[in-house]
Amino acid sequence: MNKATIHAFKEPSFDLNGKTILITGGTGSFGRAFFKQILTTSKPKKVIIFSRDEFKQHEMSLSFPRSEYPNVRYFIGDVRDAERLKMAMRGVDYVVHAAALKQVEAAEYNPFECIRTNVFGAENVIRAAIANKVEKVIALSTDKAANPVNLYGASKLASDKILIAGNYLSGASGTRFSIVRYGNVVGSRGSVVEVFRRMIQDGCTRIPITDPMMTRFWITLSQATQFVLSSFDMMAGGEIFVPKIPSIKVTELAEAMAPSVPINLIGIRPGEKLDETMITIEDNRTTSELRDRYIIESSLDLSILSVKERFGDQVKELKNDFAYTSNDNEDWMDADEIRASLHELGMMPKT
Repeated sequence: MNKATIHAFKEPSFDLNGKTILITGGTGSFGRAFFKQILTTSKPKKVIIFSRDEFKQHEMSLSFPRSEYPNVRYFIGDVRDAERLKMAMRGVDYVVHAAALKQVEAAEYNPFECIRTNVFGAENVIRAAIANKVEKVIALSTDKAANPVNLYGASKLASDKILIAGNYLSGASGTRFSIVRYGNVVGSRGSVVEVFRRMIQDGCTRIPITDPMMTRFWITLSQATQFVLSSFDMMAGGEIFVPKIPSIKVTELAEAMAPSVPINLIGIRPGEKLDETMITIEDNRTTSELRDRYIIESSLDLSILSVKERFGDQVKELKNDFAYTSNDNEDWMDADEIRASLHELGMMPKT
C-alpha cells in the first residue's frame, strides 16, 4: 500500500459575492460547514438555510446569530413540499441540495419515506430551480449510488439520474444541474468515526467491526465543502464529480482511536458493503481523470462541451478496466496517519 496523498482540491474562483445561495438540509453536518465556509471566504447577498427541523434551525441560529450574520435566512420546509420549495428559491442564484434520508437501515424499514424524500424531493428541487431560473444546482450523492445494494443507494442513484436529466428539461440556457459523489464524511452524524468515538467515550470494552477486510474512503468536512465549491466553478451541467481521496481499513481506524481496546467481529449488516465504490467499470467509458478528481459525464445529449474539450491537456486517459473503489485505491492512510488527522480535526485528544 502507498502512503496517502492528500490532494488539495482546485482553489475555487467561483464568485459568490452578491449572490443568493440556498442549502437544502442546511442544518446538517455538511450544510453547517458549507455555510460557514462561504461566509468566511466571500460576501454573498443572502444564504438561505432550508430544512424541516425548527429546533436544529434554532440551534444553528445561536451559533450564527443574526447580529453577526445579517445575510442568513432560516426557511422551514421539506423538499417533499414542491410549493414551499418553489417559494424558498425565489431570487436564488445557486442551490446546494444536501437534504436526504441517509440511514441505510431506516431506509430499508421505511422505503416509502426514503423514496418520497430522496427521489420525489429531487424532482421538486429540479422543478423549483427551473421555475425560478436558478443558475446552478449541485446535489450531494453517495458512493452507495454506484452499484447499489440497498434502498438508500438505489434511491440516490434514481435521484442522480433525474437531476442529470434536469439539464435536458431546463434547455440549453436554463438551470444547470451537477452531482458531487463521495462516501461518509469523517465525523459527520452517523459516520463510523462518530460511532466509534461515542462508544469509546461510553467506556466500551470492545470495538464492533463487521468485517476485518472492510475499507472506506476518507474525506473531511472541510475537504467536502471545498470540493463542492470548486465543482461549482468547473461544472457545465450533467457531470458527476468524484474527489481523489485516500482509503482506510476500518481495523486501522479502530487501532488509531482505541489501540488498547480489542475488536469484536459482528458480521456484515443487511445492505452494507464491504468496500465503497465511487466509479464502476461501467462508468469508465464516460469518465475523465484530472489531477484532483474524476468527472463522470452524462450519456444524454446535453449540447455542452465535453470534459476533454474544456480541460484539454489536464485530462488523463483511464485504463479500460478502471474502477474507483476503496479497496483498490492508490492512496492509503495507516493508523498513525488516521490518528494525526483526527488530532488535527479535534476529534480525539493528543496522547
